[in-house]
Amino acid sequence: MTKLLAVLIAGLFSAAVFAQATPATPATPAAPAAKAEVKADAKKEEKAAAKTEKKEEKAAAKTEKKADKKVAKKDSKKAAAPKAEEKKS
Repeated sequence: MTKLLAVLIAGLFSAAVFAQATPATPATPAAPAAKAEVKADAKKEEKAAAKTEKKEEKAAAKTEKKADKKVAKKDSKKAAAPKAEEKKS
């Protein structure tokens, strides 16, 4: 009788331990997280592309500005050269 009682009590303890085990997480919530990660990566890529495009535009504007200054400087020198020749005559 004592052995039977000991087995029943041990069974209750093992059932209680088994019931407290953490349940397995379902696999379906992992898929939306992956989609969010893909969206985040896409946004990062878009930002990087926009940033490089902006840098390129800025560099192009800078070189254009330099070229305009060069042309203006040449024009002013050409305009000054005839005046100098007039003074010599």
